[in-house]
Amino acid sequence: MTEKTFAQAMFDALSISMEQDPTISVFGASSFVLGRGLPPADEKAFIAKYTTRLLDPPVSENVLASVGVGSATAGLRPFINFGTSSFAFEAHNQIVNEAGNARYMSGGQLKVPLVYHMFHGIRGIGGAQHSQSPQSMYANCPGLEVVLPATPADAKGLMRTAIRSDNPTLFITHTKLLATKGEVPDGDYAIPFAKGEVKRAGKDVTIVAMSLMVLEALKAADQLKALGIDAEVVDPRTVVPFDAKVVIDSVKKTGRLVILEEASLVCSVASEIAAIVAEQAFEALKGPIIRVGRPHVPMPYSPSLEAFCTPDAAKLVDAVRKLLKK
Repeated sequence: MTEKTFAQAMFDALSISMEQDPTISVFGASSFVLGRGLPPADEKAFIAKYTTRLLDPPVSENVLASVGVGSATAGLRPFINFGTSSFAFEAHNQIVNEAGNARYMSGGQLKVPLVYHMFHGIRGIGGAQHSQSPQSMYANCPGLEVVLPATPADAKGLMRTAIRSDNPTLFITHTKLLATKGEVPDGDYAIPFAKGEVKRAGKDVTIVAMSLMVLEALKAADQLKALGIDAEVVDPRTVVPFDAKVVIDSVKKTGRLVILEEASLVCSVASEIAAIVAEQAFEALKGPIIRVGRPHVPMPYSPSLEAFCTPDAAKLVDAVRKLLKK
């Protein structure tokens, strides 16, 4: 195990994949590599090693997404980087209607080994057009795999699985995670999809969170511990496919569920998790399911309004205390 940043771990997985498989190329490489958290020496070495496979076509998201679908169905394994997630909306038809449907509509004759990478979330005075968290939109579209790693170890392991997958995968990360550090297994390893993880064990309440919100949930758990509340933090890690068992098992142990998501709660991933628990573990619940997320409004540019709208540890603590009446 070696301590690495989220960015280093993600690039480790990509570098191992590109070394093993010459069919992998990165499209939109500059905005993915440059200034994204790698130490300058590592960045320079990565670019030098894979120069001919790091491509920067003119900025046109719908064309980029189309090239990805076409090259994937032709036998390559493209890694398509959109940068900010809202930019990918320009390519919604290609992602959802072409990449997502190709394997099913061909009766399995076509494989679509394609990764679409994007940064989601509230990055700080980015305004409404740079603060989207579209994971629930893509989860609603059959044929797409949706992945949200929260730690450096998960970033590496899930990236390896995403690149190996024969299905189109949305690999959604957060710029605020890039510099975070953690222990990462050395060498090559992969984390299967639909395999969530209990990030912190507890007995009083289950907190489910993904991506950056896992870190906020862990902060909240520390604060709740000081109040005599023992919180369990569960990270499903993938939205599609989803590990319902890890959530259900936790709720059956604690009897309470609070879901933290950095997105509008209307038709959200948090809504789906709440529905799954209500259907499969209702008898275990000792109180209502509570969801904590952003209000259903375009994200304000104003720092003070943005802070008001941003889900965080403090808002989560308030929700848990309300649930437990403490």
